Amino acid sequence: MQLPNRLAIPSFLQKLHWAIDPVTYFERAAQQYSDIFTAQIVGFGDTVVFITHPQAIQEIFTNDRKKFTAAGKLNRLMQPLLGEKSLLSLDGDRHKHRRQLLMPSFHGERMRAYGQLICNITEQILSEVPQNQPFLAHAVMQKISLQVILKVVFGLNEGERCQKIQYLMPLLLDIFRSPLTSSFFLFSFLQKDIGAWSPWGKFLCQRQQLDELIYAEIAERRNQEDPERIDILSLLMSACDENGQSMTDQELRDELMTLVFAGHETTATSMAWGLYWIHHLPEVHEKLKKELDTLGNSPDPMRIFHLPYLSAICNETLRITPAVPFTPPRMVRDTVELLGHQLEPGTVVIPSIYLTHRREDIYPQPQQFKPERFLERQFSPYEFIPFGGGARSCIGQALAMFQMKLVLTTILSHYQLALVEKQPERLQRRGVVLGPGNGVKMVITKRRKQQEPEFDYTYTAV
Repeated sequence: MQLPNRLAIPSFLQKLHWAIDPVTYFERAAQQYSDIFTAQIVGFGDTVVFITHPQAIQEIFTNDRKKFTAAGKLNRLMQPLLGEKSLLSLDGDRHKHRRQLLMPSFHGERMRAYGQLICNITEQILSEVPQNQPFLAHAVMQKISLQVILKVVFGLNEGERCQKIQYLMPLLLDIFRSPLTSSFFLFSFLQKDIGAWSPWGKFLCQRQQLDELIYAEIAERRNQEDPERIDILSLLMSACDENGQSMTDQELRDELMTLVFAGHETTATSMAWGLYWIHHLPEVHEKLKKELDTLGNSPDPMRIFHLPYLSAICNETLRITPAVPFTPPRMVRDTVELLGHQLEPGTVVIPSIYLTHRREDIYPQPQQFKPERFLERQFSPYEFIPFGGGARSCIGQALAMFQMKLVLTTILSHYQLALVEKQPERLQRRGVVLGPGNGVKMVITKRRKQQEPEFDYTYTAV
């Protein structure tokens, strides 16, 4: 099969480079072929075609389930964690129906109900960070994101089970935070259980412990139904398809793990990058501060959500430092033509978020952080794609953006922070996301409002 613009690098070296440093891999490839190129990587089949041109991305997104199949089977490298019933692993009508079942839990009045809870979690965790002592913003954002998941998604607030889940979940996710350990999911031959002391054996043991807790929580909810609960787990348990069928315990477990995996690290990473860019550029900080000063005391979370400059900052953060470098893969169903290249059935195509967001013809001076670009023009859903698009767009994007805006506003309204290091942060692979290489080291220089913490949260000091 003749594929477009094959990279002239030995397959083994490509795969190694991709696994270690996908950012540099992408940048070097784009220097040769700016719109479309064929790569040999691990994780989604041996050979894939990466797309960076909006015209081709539009063709893919608008023809999901027609010319392209949303290749759930290519996402199954995450199946050991997420399970075979996860939305990410489903194809065709099964994927469509499950998505329709999940969508109502993430929109409308649901967001408003979660708003004050997110603000309270942020205040309580930040109140435990000592003043004038360096801390890692990325680690603190991970704690905030984890608490949001426990309370908003799982509906857990206290108790032994809540504490155990809170302890186990970060341990299980830690395997994705380093290029070395996350390679266990890229290379199946490394998935060998040779005892609890081995990396894969340890992962399986922790997964089993967490599964037991999740299934116990599901069983308890089924025995003690409460129609007043608005957490996402409760909403999913009450949801029924067109045939009146509700989700099974395994389906609920797999979707919960998918929400944890897709929403925890990505949102935490984006919030840490937001803090970095706001404090890295004083003029951005000053403009945002003036906008936040118009809110007054105890602003409505929905008013925060609609602030124009805050929205522009969040969008620019997701543009220049996307947490995920590419969208879920698609597979060509029938012969198609993209940018003058004919692709045969079975070809795997992947839109590159990172490279699309760095196109100079769409974003002049793409290496510069300029929130104003999102105030000056409206970008199409094929030019700005931080949450993907088409049938595989991120189902939790509304909650992620809502959380990002509320957390940043709460922190900046109550605290004065500063970056500790003058060296710029660099995008680095942290498992399956692109995170800040040094974790965004910051310090609280002033507390604008004294707060009384209600819970005991720990922090990561450096």
